[in-house]
Amino acid sequence: MAQLFFKYGAMNSGKTIEILKVAHNYEEQDKPVVILTSGLDTRDEVGVVSSRIGMKRVATPIFKDTKVFEMIAAIEPKPYCVLVDEAQFLSRSAVYDLAKVVDDLNIPVMAFGLKNDFRNEMFEGTKHLLLLADKIEEIKTICWFCSKKATMNLHYIDGVPVYEGDPIQIGGNEAYYPVCRKHYFHPLIKK
Repeated sequence: MAQLFFKYGAMNSGKTIEILKVAHNYEEQDKPVVILTSGLDTRDEVGVVSSRIGMKRVATPIFKDTKVFEMIAAIEPKPYCVLVDEAQFLSRSAVYDLAKVVDDLNIPVMAFGLKNDFRNEMFEGTKHLLLLADKIEEIKTICWFCSKKATMNLHYIDGVPVYEGDPIQIGGNEAYYPVCRKHYFHPLIKK
């Protein structure tokens, strides 16, 4: 029986590496997968799943008007699994389409993303994945400043923490640190 999985973690927790690993494991057994990513992620280019350690792969971008269910239903042969990167950026309708892929097409979906933005508020896609997922798992990493578990994402510009602004600020290590709660509120960033 297929299920909807949501695996979340702070920045730098290895979410994209996990997607690439799962895809490899399926494909090594000649079981095709579909890899999706948010069309908002432009770090390498639109439609590329890219990890910080240099591994990357072409993916199908999801935009606000993408009909995810219809797109997956039209694929032949039927994929064994759908993998979604940057799932926090998905719209409510895209998340509901993923649930429909599981329920109506009996295809497992594994969505990976952030739980909260740098303002420490939940993303739209995350909110609906937490509501609909059959299984929820945290992918852990450690705080940039100490050895505690990182649960938040600290955004900074020129060494100064930023707590306000547009919640969608695409970036990596040049703009974000995974941090524990203590260091979110009391970071040790120096100019």
